[in-house]
Amino acid sequence: MFAKLTARDEWKYMLSLPHASGPLTIAWWTILLARGLLPALFVVAMGVLVGAVQRGDSLLFPLALVGTLFVLVQVLSPLHLMTSQNLGSKMAAYLYDRLTEACTEPDGMGHLENPEVTKDLAMARDFDLGISGPPLFVSMDFIAAGLVEMVAGIVATCLLFGYAWWAPFLVGGAWFMTHYLLRESGVWRDRQTDEVRMAQRHADYAYQMAVNAPASKELRLFGLADWVVERFANHRRLLHDLRWQATRLRQRPLTVSILLVTVANVIVFVSLANDATQGLLELQELVIYAAATMTASMVAFGGLSWALDGAAAPAGAVQRLHPSMAETGGLAVGTLPATNLPSKSIEFKDLKFAYPTTGEVTLEGFNLTIPAGTTLAIVGPNGAGKTTLAKLLCRLYDPQVGCIEIDGTDLRDLSIESWRGRVTAVFQDFIRFELSLRENVCPTGEASDELILRALERAGMKDLVSLDTILNKAYANGTDLSGGQWQRIALARALCQVYLGAGLVLLDEPTAQLDVRGEAEIFSRVIEETKHVTTILISHRFSTVRQADLICVLEHGRVIELGSHDELIELGGRYQTMFDLQASHFLESDEEEDLDVLD
Repeated sequence: MFAKLTARDEWKYMLSLPHASGPLTIAWWTILLARGLLPALFVVAMGVLVGAVQRGDSLLFPLALVGTLFVLVQVLSPLHLMTSQNLGSKMAAYLYDRLTEACTEPDGMGHLENPEVTKDLAMARDFDLGISGPPLFVSMDFIAAGLVEMVAGIVATCLLFGYAWWAPFLVGGAWFMTHYLLRESGVWRDRQTDEVRMAQRHADYAYQMAVNAPASKELRLFGLADWVVERFANHRRLLHDLRWQATRLRQRPLTVSILLVTVANVIVFVSLANDATQGLLELQELVIYAAATMTASMVAFGGLSWALDGAAAPAGAVQRLHPSMAETGGLAVGTLPATNLPSKSIEFKDLKFAYPTTGEVTLEGFNLTIPAGTTLAIVGPNGAGKTTLAKLLCRLYDPQVGCIEIDGTDLRDLSIESWRGRVTAVFQDFIRFELSLRENVCPTGEASDELILRALERAGMKDLVSLDTILNKAYANGTDLSGGQWQRIALARALCQVYLGAGLVLLDEPTAQLDVRGEAEIFSRVIEETKHVTTILISHRFSTVRQADLICVLEHGRVIELGSHDELIELGGRYQTMFDLQASHFLESDEEEDLDVLD
């Protein structure tokens, strides 16, 4: 039973509070216990006051005691609220820090493409936005209120031991039984089921489509605004209904609970009245025990609330993500330096790779040797494994069978940090920093302005804006760029890394958003700037591909043709078929437009 308790998200959440803020956690619990004691102390103080009035004693001390406790009740409540809000904010920051660490610490990226963790990741990523429940700074006060009532009820119940040994068991037991009988209204049943999480995921997705800019054009163009709102409302309603079903009060146990607590309280009050009538209880004692019996009801209304369930779910998700992501995204750790590599060749030997989460084989029996200093273009249908090769060369994944050798050394034996210092890349989904132009070209700050301007000039972006301009209109004096301009900045970033010492350049559809002539011109400059390093280009455009020293045709994860443009045209195989098909769409033989290769 203890193992089940410690495995619950609520337990993990409470144990995480000191990690968020030790002093605030201590203050939060201290005030909580003090607030829980105050109702019972107030009952005793009122009894003392009644007794003093009855005996004709001085009322100075009893009134001072009652007044002090009353002031504490009024003061501790807002103080606890402020403490709860601050602790909730600290806890949210702590969980986001842990999530950030879980996502960024693994050397690979398999954990970010793993569908097994998407439910927990969706829960952990947006938990404090108020979409699926109140933010933690609000939830903490609800949690505190429930626990304060529970403590107050328990302490009041314990006061009844002064009257009779059986009274606290009868009254306290009856009120405690409501937690069992009405267990579906508490946290004894998990509200974060797979069905609930899926409904939340759909609701969050519809919400993101409605409020974020990327989807706004097509939503308006195709008249989907009402559809998105309706989709969001339906999934939010489903989410609410599912959670309500997990927490609803059942009629039969509710009736049983009312009967149980009624009978228990009637027995105690009848006994108190009888004893008072017979003179066995003084008025002071009668007031204390009668008030304690009523205050004991707080046991039923306090405890672990729905707010703790909602707050604990993301905490549990984050804690589950950390080990699972570390395992899924982990890579073999090499130690050898990658200084001046590659200087001879990059060789793929009998490579087999399947994405761990899907098991789909993308490369099998893959063999290829790339001489250092060569510009290699890779072409082939979608899904042939082109982008996978780039990920493997960046050590974002490791192959299951075979190896990649850099100058005869297994890539897995090289230090990941050292090797990545030798690699630069432009991916299809390149990053767009909301930073200055300077920081977009060289985020590390290692390059001089002279090198940055040189990279921008070779990428066709010279004198567009100042290096200090923030590339987002949301900032003062900021600016927005077109897709093609952003792509040129990504190219400039790669060139800047070449100037700083990178020896391998990976270009995955680096100029897809540029026009054909602009692409050919830019790639000619890139080849000129990278002629002393190894460059691997993945592209569908043959106007760019034909400029490479070697062209590799990839299908079904294997190399089917390899050679220069002229050699492959002369061969009359798959490459010539693709080239002729694309060339047939041009009005002039020396122009090529953007057209994807056949799947």
